[in-house]
Amino acid sequence: MFGEHQDYLGLPIIAMAISLRSYIKGEKVANQQVTIHKPDLNDSESFSLDNLDYDCQRDYYKSGIKICLNEGLSFSHGFNCEVSSKIPFQAGTSSSSAIMVSWVHFLSRMADEPADWDLNKIAEVSYKAETLEFEEPGGMMDQYTTSIGDFIYLESNSGIVVDKINPELGTFVLGDSLQPKDTIGILSRCRDSRLEIIKKLEFHNPGIDFQSCNANHDLTNLDEDEKELYFGTIRNKEILNQAIVELKKDKIDHKMIGSLLNDHQSVLRDILHISTDKVDDMINVALNAGAYGGKINGSGGGGCMFAYAPENPERVAKAIEDAGGKSYIICSDQGTRIEK
Repeated sequence: MFGEHQDYLGLPIIAMAISLRSYIKGEKVANQQVTIHKPDLNDSESFSLDNLDYDCQRDYYKSGIKICLNEGLSFSHGFNCEVSSKIPFQAGTSSSSAIMVSWVHFLSRMADEPADWDLNKIAEVSYKAETLEFEEPGGMMDQYTTSIGDFIYLESNSGIVVDKINPELGTFVLGDSLQPKDTIGILSRCRDSRLEIIKKLEFHNPGIDFQSCNANHDLTNLDEDEKELYFGTIRNKEILNQAIVELKKDKIDHKMIGSLLNDHQSVLRDILHISTDKVDDMINVALNAGAYGGKINGSGGGGCMFAYAPENPERVAKAIEDAGGKSYIICSDQGTRIEK
């Protein structure tokens, strides 16, 4: 919600779990075989617990088991599972993290000695399995938000600090642009360019980091593009700080929240360059239809946007559909849970 493209720099974020969910159901089998049916994709995969070598870069079902084994769980039986999801796929709405969190939660309960892991532990294991195991550039926002649910404020610079803030916000409208996106490429570019900026600044500003950077530092070593990116990062920090103060109030100024979302989108569009013409159009028509604010969601370069629409969300959803997107009226929702 706020702090997009910030958490992997060790900066805080504010995120919301949405009311679109992923599901895993399954049972133990007598042998070592793990079979995962994916009806949404008309696909399935199968492997043995005896061979957890990865067949591809993001072999998440195997990595989930591997990390659970590293955490002390054991599995003497395989599983027959079905995975389904209502979340737009590969569209910047954490669909892979939602499935990984569900998978880790499932594994923790299906182990030979079931583990009663709390939501923070499930998030931690999921982050290891999805991001660290494959040395990917993303942060841990997706796994913690999906696991814990509702609204969270997350700091990850020196230890993990999670604060559930649970503001009384209204309805949102999620809009899928249906444009494919290069998550890893965008994350690498946005992260690596700013890490390089901090390295350059260390010469004249010893000890500088993203937490301490401000407009008063010596920017002699930066060119104009790097200065713009530096000040954009500072602006994103300022927007988040304004948002967390407002979201913790007993009486929230909903139009201010919308305005801050618009400000955040300006940085993401004009400085980080992660928005697209179609996403921009979808945001604009949503605002014209009565939304208070909106921004691109996730890594960007396509995928989804969302608009804050506590009034007339149906009208906003229709405007997004008319602009060529697929819309979903959503609200905040709880994190991972066991349903019977």
